[in-house]
Amino acid sequence: MAKKDTKEVACFVEGVLPGLFGQKYSSRDYRYEDSWGKNQFNSSFPASLVAYMGSKGVNPIYICTNKKNEVVHKTINTTDLFGVNPLGEDAYYNYEAEYYPYEQFYYAAKKEKIDLVMINRSTEVAASGLEVKLTTLPDNTTKDLEESEYGSEIVVRSPTILFLACSICSCYNSEKGKNRLHSILNTIGSEIKNWSEIRQVLPHYKAICKAILDVSIDLSNKQIPLIIQPIWKTDKKLKDFADDCLDVFVWSNLSVIQMCLRETNADNDISRNQRTIIWLYKMLWDFSLYGSFNYTGIVNELAYNYKTDKAFSISGKLTNPLMRCPELTKPRISKYEIKNIILGDGQKLLSPERRFDAFIVSHPELFK
Repeated sequence: MAKKDTKEVACFVEGVLPGLFGQKYSSRDYRYEDSWGKNQFNSSFPASLVAYMGSKGVNPIYICTNKKNEVVHKTINTTDLFGVNPLGEDAYYNYEAEYYPYEQFYYAAKKEKIDLVMINRSTEVAASGLEVKLTTLPDNTTKDLEESEYGSEIVVRSPTILFLACSICSCYNSEKGKNRLHSILNTIGSEIKNWSEIRQVLPHYKAICKAILDVSIDLSNKQIPLIIQPIWKTDKKLKDFADDCLDVFVWSNLSVIQMCLRETNADNDISRNQRTIIWLYKMLWDFSLYGSFNYTGIVNELAYNYKTDKAFSISGKLTNPLMRCPELTKPRISKYEIKNIILGDGQKLLSPERRFDAFIVSHPELFK
């Protein structure tokens, strides 16, 4: 049974108490300023943006892969995304929470928390666990290009790769499944004696990468949402909101692998992106043998001279080919609808420490 971090918050009265659209029950109490900090707002606003889009019948763009490991675009209903109707009585928004369905697959110095866990209040079961990446469009690498070439930088946390690995483990969580996964991963895992040594691992990287892509092909019909990526678009001078301002993209667990592979790698070293694929392989390899893996040990021992606070980042020039569609060029939610998502003068409680917060605070006319 899933647990709730704090007691439920009473229903907000629109136009009187500060709040966010759709979040009737939440682990954050939006009546208070400490629920509007930069770290809180960057995940709570996107959740309400999804709920608002659902209320308008506008489905997020779902970035998936096919059996050829090609990136394809679909749409996903907001209820399917959250696992529960975001506007229903059963929807509880639990932020920065442990995601219990995945904890059986790994052990660590401490259990990692995911940005948003949607809980079904009737069953008290975790309906979904999602990472949230609020990104600006364009980024510095694409701001001087045509609008169709705009892209957003995405920074992927190390725990996101943990959740990616666990989402794959859940599809092979039987003796037969583990044996199948072990077979797909081939024998590479037993050929490397010291995983922390770059010289031992790098010669096997192409085989490791192929094995991960083979797993992706095997699970192409079982992929699930992993990252919610809202975009907020500015004008060409990066000084104001674009009129067509907001939209939401959702990355499946398998499409995150493709995101990681969009990089030109050095021949004689291991890049952050390559390290991420190696982490993923080692997690899956250990799971196929032992039924779980040591997340902390893998990340720390396979650091390869990089800090481990993030897995990798990918620039707008590299995300554009993966995200390019009419909705990227012309987002479907207007800047004038922000006032329908931030309720009860909640914007007055913001502490503008990030660009999106600062843009909102500097445009009070949007709330008139």
